[in-house]
Amino acid sequence: MLRISLVDFLNARPLTWGLLHEPPAGVSVSRDIPSVCAEKLADGSADVGLIPSIEYQRIPNLRAVPGLGIAAASEVRSVLLVSDVSREKIRSVWLDPASRTSAALVRILLKRVYGLTPEYREAEGGRLEAMADSPSPESRVPSPGHADARLIIGDPALKTRLNGKVVLDLAAEWRAFSGHSFVFAFWAVRAEAAAAEVAPLLRRSYEAGQRNFARLIGEESAQTGLSEAVVEDYLRHSLHYELNGGDLAGLDLFYRMAEEEGLIASARPLDFVG
Repeated sequence: MLRISLVDFLNARPLTWGLLHEPPAGVSVSRDIPSVCAEKLADGSADVGLIPSIEYQRIPNLRAVPGLGIAAASEVRSVLLVSDVSREKIRSVWLDPASRTSAALVRILLKRVYGLTPEYREAEGGRLEAMADSPSPESRVPSPGHADARLIIGDPALKTRLNGKVVLDLAAEWRAFSGHSFVFAFWAVRAEAAAAEVAPLLRRSYEAGQRNFARLIGEESAQTGLSEAVVEDYLRHSLHYELNGGDLAGLDLFYRMAEEEGLIASARPLDFVG
């Protein structure tokens, strides 16, 4: 049995649609948040995972599946740093623990683009989503963990109210800073499970999502509460899933900067399946 951990966010659905709707024989699928995908690959409870890109550098003995991932060429809309103060006044940041790649990207951009080294705090699971839906700062439950800015990712970021806030779209910030697209996640396989059929299986899942894209949009609209127009625009224009040389060059730069900032021990090149 091949055990696959996939991200249960809207942004991943074009990659995972086939696995969820047309699961192959001999495959078990779990629906997780990004950090749990990485944890399952690390502890061996999954063979394949759609992991935050930073986690490839932190988990030993992984191999990358070529060609597929979640990337943004510019504004992504679902990975946001939302601040109650102007950028130069940010002294504390509340991180969403669901995605460690976005947390690393925040640190790199705030330091290298804006010269900021704020205090970083990690929110407990679910807290940021609740804050995102709060109509005003005054309506939030006071917390010792309150910060000047907060990282909001995934579906909650698409729904959050941004009136009166200072908002940094991290993919757009990365593009302006580096000239590259940003790869948020990709498929990785434990080395001992890197069988030849894994890459074609994941490719078939993506192709099934493309064939059934209209159905996918309708299902995700009903699931998320977002309009079909918003879902379609987001998946078609904010993200791309076929990774090219430019995407990998941006990923390599991200890894080198993460190493320089002490966010990973060392930046190793991707070792691809096959």
